[in-house]
Amino acid sequence: MLQSLAVLVENRAGVLTRVTSLFARRGYNIESLAVGTTQDPAISRITITVSGDDELVRQITRQLHKLPDVLMVRHLSPEDHFSRQLVFIKVKTDASTRAQILQIVDIFRGHVIDVSPRTLTIELSGKDDKIQALQSMLEPYGILELVRTGPIAIERGERVMNVSQSITET
Repeated sequence: MLQSLAVLVENRAGVLTRVTSLFARRGYNIESLAVGTTQDPAISRITITVSGDDELVRQITRQLHKLPDVLMVRHLSPEDHFSRQLVFIKVKTDASTRAQILQIVDIFRGHVIDVSPRTLTIELSGKDDKIQALQSMLEPYGILELVRTGPIAIERGERVMNVSQSITET
């Protein structure tokens, strides 16, 4: 079962290497990894997707907490968060297929971000099944290149993952 972890770390050189090395040393496979700075440029957020049960997630969480640059770790339960991925798909096209491809992209609420006489580059964000569905619809036209991020995730509601700020009720 795929599990998501959100990890806040200090935004310093080598931190990502230490986090991923922890996984490698213990033989845990990372299914996907997305990293970016937060609203505080001194802090980065890592979204890690791993395949395993709750016990594995507890073990990983305990190990991550031991790393000096890790500020916070949270297991994102499936019902309490939402996630999205981003994909760019470059598709072969010509005058006879361009309108069909544009119609498919519109149905999926994607965006054309680049056009050339022989290609269209499409941007789409969504869940894995939406991205897979668009990919299968575009395959007959000829996918020339596909680039995809891992999922990023955030918890629903008022729960905030931030080391310096929390929402207080007034």
